[in-house]
Amino acid sequence: MHGTGITRRRFLTNTSLAAMSVYGGGLLRAQTSNTTVVPTPSGVLRGSSENGVRVFRGVPFAEPPVGPLRFRKPVPVKPVPIKSGTGERDATHFAAAAMQPGEAKIAQSEDCLYLNVWAPEGKGPYPVFVWIHGGGFTGGQSFAPIFDGAEFASEGIVVITVAYRLGVFGFLDMEPLLGSQYAGSANNALRDLIAALTWVKHNVAAFGGDPARVTVGGESAGAKLADILMGVPEAQGLFHSVISESGGAERIWAASNAAVVAKGFGDAWAKARSETPAGLLTDPADALIKLQQSFTATWPQHFPLRCELDGSLISRLPIETIAAGSTRGKRLLIGTNRDESALFVGPHPAHDATPGDLGNVAVEKFAPVYAKYKALYPEMNDEQRRIRALTAEEYWIPSMRVVDAHVEGGGAAWMYRLDFAPSSGRYKGDAYHSEDLGLVWDKPNRDIDNAEDEARLAKQIHAAWVSFIRGSTPASAGLPSWPAYRSDTRPTMVLDAQSRVETKPNEAELRLWDGVL
Repeated sequence: MHGTGITRRRFLTNTSLAAMSVYGGGLLRAQTSNTTVVPTPSGVLRGSSENGVRVFRGVPFAEPPVGPLRFRKPVPVKPVPIKSGTGERDATHFAAAAMQPGEAKIAQSEDCLYLNVWAPEGKGPYPVFVWIHGGGFTGGQSFAPIFDGAEFASEGIVVITVAYRLGVFGFLDMEPLLGSQYAGSANNALRDLIAALTWVKHNVAAFGGDPARVTVGGESAGAKLADILMGVPEAQGLFHSVISESGGAERIWAASNAAVVAKGFGDAWAKARSETPAGLLTDPADALIKLQQSFTATWPQHFPLRCELDGSLISRLPIETIAAGSTRGKRLLIGTNRDESALFVGPHPAHDATPGDLGNVAVEKFAPVYAKYKALYPEMNDEQRRIRALTAEEYWIPSMRVVDAHVEGGGAAWMYRLDFAPSSGRYKGDAYHSEDLGLVWDKPNRDIDNAEDEARLAKQIHAAWVSFIRGSTPASAGLPSWPAYRSDTRPTMVLDAQSRVETKPNEAELRLWDGVL
């Protein structure tokens, strides 16, 4: 197998690693650029034309959430030109990333509500792909090199990568600490994404995009947010298809749980800063991030910062809303990697995910299920069984619940599982968490022994995603015919050096989780 694993908590404090560092090869093509100007309802943007693709970086979709807007709902951006005299807003440079721990090499700011656009040179109308980055709700960037949208755009798709508030700025309920005017602030990141999708609806036609063909997608935390958006009524008119890579809609607190987390953070703030909660409104953002790091490292549950059932934006569990038909008529491409948790779990228990690292269920519920894995998979060693069970708890089972709810509610879906694994290196033999990114964005790993196989599979997967975004069945040369998902037979495309379709994969393991997750 591989060497010592890294815990998810450590991994997610260095989100440049989470976004791209496991790839040996994601090379960006050499670029030549010229200025291009596009008038939009939100103002005139000056971007660049690069090898036949128009690129607009650092485009604001909401007012900066700073000062009196800290912890508040996003406010739509005012269409006021920044560069006086020309009437143009410069869109040639990426904006700063959201505030987050462990990122000394990139610019960070509370002023982070920006998006990036890659658009074909023609008039369209082109389908639109809106991408939500991952990072455990506490990290990540919309401009990581692997998310360069030039290749999608060269194939006739408008690509938009969006940022959102992270950590305590986007996922902590401030109402118990600061008063009723901050109710629902644990959903600020979701509201940021809704604001971005609203901007897309009103502005994307200026780039040749078709506002009636918007696919929203993401990986890891980005997929979880996309899946949760499927169950948010306010978001339903803003997208038409969803791509979920290693997601699920379980990452959400009841209001009472969100209040407990808020109190815990407030107590930690008072102890560390000797201040009342009012200081949260005015103290430097990096002081909040510093405390967030120690708070999340010691809180007994993993991912304490998450969305909540606030009774307003989200009044019931998203999975229930989806099953009731919130995404009726919409399309879903969803899947997971076979060995997701291999990225976090090593062969030595001292380095494994701790009970507190469970993302969706309490250890008391997990333990009886895990106890059955030895009988179910006697051929596996202890490390492999740990990887398998934690992968199911965090990614596979939540994704299964989403696809079944979506189909029950009247949507169409296509399911996949990525089985391809590097034949050398640290993750030899494992289809680990985030491996799909290099394949979907066609930036495969060039530093493994089976690099040619991975490069070939990347072309196939990328083409299948393009087909789906265009409105067709996911398909590409080299892949078998991909059947639509049905809950009774669960046809699943197994993506590998030789891909295949399986019916009811791992049925016995799936049944272990009935009534648990």
